[in-house]
Amino acid sequence: MSTISPNDASYGLTLSVIGQNQGSDSPGSSVFDLPIQTSSAQQERARSQQLIDATPPTFATEPPLSFVVISGGTGGNAICSAFGNACHYILPVSDDGGSSSEIIRVLGGPSIGDIRSRLIRLIPSVPVSPPLDAIRRLLAYRLPAQASEQEAREEWRQIVEGRNPLWQGIPSDRKETIRGFLVYFESELLKRAHKNFDFRNGSVGNYFLAAAQGFFRSLPSAIFLFSSITNSQANILPVIVTNHTVTIAAELEDGRRLVGQCEISHPVSQEATPEITVSDPFSPVDGMGEVITPQRQNVMFEPKSKGDYEQLGSRISRLFYINAYGIEIHPSPNPEYLSSLASKDVLVYSCGSLWTSIIPCLALRGVAAGIARSSLLRAKILLLNTKNDRETDGYTAADYIHAMVRTLNASYHTQPYGLGNANTTYPISAFVTDLVYLKGSKVFVDVQVVTGLGVKCLEIECGKDGQEPSFDAEIVQRAITAILA
Repeated sequence: MSTISPNDASYGLTLSVIGQNQGSDSPGSSVFDLPIQTSSAQQERARSQQLIDATPPTFATEPPLSFVVISGGTGGNAICSAFGNACHYILPVSDDGGSSSEIIRVLGGPSIGDIRSRLIRLIPSVPVSPPLDAIRRLLAYRLPAQASEQEAREEWRQIVEGRNPLWQGIPSDRKETIRGFLVYFESELLKRAHKNFDFRNGSVGNYFLAAAQGFFRSLPSAIFLFSSITNSQANILPVIVTNHTVTIAAELEDGRRLVGQCEISHPVSQEATPEITVSDPFSPVDGMGEVITPQRQNVMFEPKSKGDYEQLGSRISRLFYINAYGIEIHPSPNPEYLSSLASKDVLVYSCGSLWTSIIPCLALRGVAAGIARSSLLRAKILLLNTKNDRETDGYTAADYIHAMVRTLNASYHTQPYGLGNANTTYPISAFVTDLVYLKGSKVFVDVQVVTGLGVKCLEIECGKDGQEPSFDAEIVQRAITAILA
């Protein structure tokens, strides 16, 4: 298979970009140079090579590109600085594993783990800012997972009372603001003391964000508070705005049904204690309710264990949302999510878990039309995972695309479109225009098959000798430059 310039837009060809690895901390303020196309293919290839070899210059007259990035938690953290501040991050609120599991079990509410992870990642890195570094250190801190329950509780007591060394270097105004919400979190736990909250492996940032969400009864307000305290310019949008626990389920091709992100992605064998919680009638999402299913207590999941997984035995056929009674529902997405699709320049489907990070942001009413009908989106780019996991075992690149398009084309809208009340089915290229994958990745890419779907392929050589290929901000910047050129 031949390797050509990244700016050749011909279908059926693999494009190769050779870039230097600058790590995940490359500047996020870079803006991509968009060359004027010429009629000579030879001149165009020479020009594109200059673009790739050089650091992208800053525009003098044109505004920077704007992005909407659909991603999960850790999967998209390494590439954040590629997009700068002109970006909206769309994050799911359905993760019921890790530190979030204990908050959901005792307090309910949407999962905030992925949002907290992204907020901390987007705290600005400045050369000298001890207060900001101290705040980052506090909100990123986890109580030890291997400690006893009593030891973890004692350390939490030191934190909430302001006696822990983690508070050193934090200005008193921000300290008392953060501590005030941690005190509120503690008071809510005391109201439910019979549920025996377990602090082991708990994230202080999760506790702060959950407390703010509970106090304001608004997840967007909690995100705003977190961003204000940390001087973050992040535009993070929860895919669903609700005060309820959001539950997803997967239906397998053999008819089995898996409930909850943890059960789908990384099941943990623990004794479950049945919990029944009452639905909040004032939720803005019709049909959403707290989960009336056995809730695991303090799921001790670590991301590194995700590489070793038990196979599903059958592929996932679809993913959907369910309410407290296990009935399928179709909640409405965050209106700002749909507005972003109509106003941004580039849509990026980030690397990350396909079925539990990306597709929960697609299996919602109005999203398909928002993506397909946007008049401003210049590219819709899928960053292909470098290897498969439990959710995508045996998948090829085409399988990833088909799963996304099948989800988007499902009938999530309440009123059919078209003549005779016929439902609209969009072509694949309405949702995905470009596939970016790394040379040496373990997910097979049949270029002929993918381009036959109307999706252009761009292969990138990441230049990490002896290491597994992985996306970083520099690679993503260069890929987008090549695609838009």
